[in-house]
Parts: sequence; structure tokens; C-alpha cells
Amino acid sequence: MTQIQDFAGHCVLISGGGGSIGRATAMMFLNRGARVTLADRDQGRLDAVLAELAPLGPATGVVAELSTDDGAATAVAATPGVTIVFANAGISGPVMPVQDMVAADWDNIFAANLRSMALTLAHGARAMIAAGTKGAIVTMGSSMAGWDVLAGGAGYLATKHAVLGLTKSAALDLAPHGIRVNAVCPGVIETALGVPGLDATRVAADRFARAIPLRRIGQPEDVAEVVAFLASDGARHVTGASWLIDGGQTLQSFANGPETGSYPLRT
Repeated sequence: MTQIQDFAGHCVLISGGGGSIGRATAMMFLNRGARVTLADRDQGRLDAVLAELAPLGPATGVVAELSTDDGAATAVAATPGVTIVFANAGISGPVMPVQDMVAADWDNIFAANLRSMALTLAHGARAMIAAGTKGAIVTMGSSMAGWDVLAGGAGYLATKHAVLGLTKSAALDLAPHGIRVNAVCPGVIETALGVPGLDATRVAADRFARAIPLRRIGQPEDVAEVVAFLASDGARHVTGASWLIDGGQTLQSFANGPETGSYPLRT
């Protein structure tokens, strides 16, 4: 496990750094010796996370629109000596039937969930190649990218399927440079994006937890641990993989799911 724990000398860029998973991943890398740069387009969210991280180690932030070349280049330039990129930025997008979506809906979610990820990945890879760095890139997929379906989630599902295609193609392109590319694919995670209606009462979170076979809802730290592994030398022979993190959520189906809507299946 020491290979996973020690990131001394590493420089990590995390996009979507103002969100719950970005924050948890930054904390994990800082606690394991890395220098971290957080990129987000929301100054307020970014400042709040940076204030929380300040006691842990060297963390900086950059406000950037990552769906543009200039924004992605700015984020990478703010991470000198980058060795690890976690392309984590994204949105849930509108929940509506596919027939009701218009061009602006598609443009918005593809810009946030796919173009920003592709550009962050590309600019990060260029910096690593120029420096001769054998680094690691982790993209943010989803259990919706092939394992699960959300009614009214055509935009989100389409972008997350595309992320896995991007991940595999990039892994092949970058392998000759010693750069590995993998995706994390969370199921329901206790975040504002993952649990609609999330609040201090935990009613929504507990409802999801009862329907997951492991009988717990995923935490941002669960995702961060897998990101850290995939970025570590412990995963040195892993590239092009899509790592599902869902507590068994997608193992169930109409045939084997709990009739009551909760687990265990039997007492």
C-alpha cells in the first residue's frame, strides 16, 4: 500500500476542484505529499475549498473555463511540473425527455462534460510529453456509462459514454509516452449532483442507501481512493480501464432487485 500512499514530488491538477469529489481527492493527495492545483469556473466554490485545504499542504487554485483551449491551457500552466491530472469537472444537465431537448441543452452539457474533459486531458498530456513525464490521467465517468440508465438523462448518459470512449482512445495514443489514462465510474455518491434533494435530514441519502446492496451510499472519499490508486505506481500496468464504484448498485435488475425497494433481500 505504500505505493498508493506516497505522492511526494507529484504535481496534481484537479478540474472541478470546487465540488465534493474534487475536494476529497485534493485532500487525499495533499495528505500523501503531493502539490495540488484546483481548477473550477466558480470562484466562490474554489475559494471555499482552498480555505479548507490550506492547513494540509501546498494547494493553489485557478478560475478557468475548461471547455475552451485558453481555459484548459491556463489550468495546466498553473500546475508546473504536472504529473497527474484528474479531469473531474462536469454537470448533471437537464433531466427531461430526449424529445424535449434542444440544441442549447446538448451544447451546454457536451461543453461541460466532454469538451472540458477532452481539452484538460489534451493540454495535460502535452505538458507531460514536453517534460518527458510518465504521468497518469484519470477521467470522470459514471455508472451511467454502460451499467445504468436514468430516465430523462439522455444528455448526461451520452456524454459519459463518450468519456469512456475518449479514455480508451487517449490511453492508446499516450501509451508510447508512458502516460496512463483511466476512468472512474461512480454510482450514487453523497453529493449535490449525485443525490437530488440532498440536505441535512439525510432522507434522500438514506433512501438511496437502502436500495444499494452494500447498504451504504458512496462517499466522495470512496472515489478519491480509486483515483489515488489509478494515479499511483501500484496501477503502473493499468490503462484504458473503467473502474466502477457503486456498492453493487448496478448488479441488480428487475429480476433480482428487492421487491420492497431496499436490502437485504432476505432477513
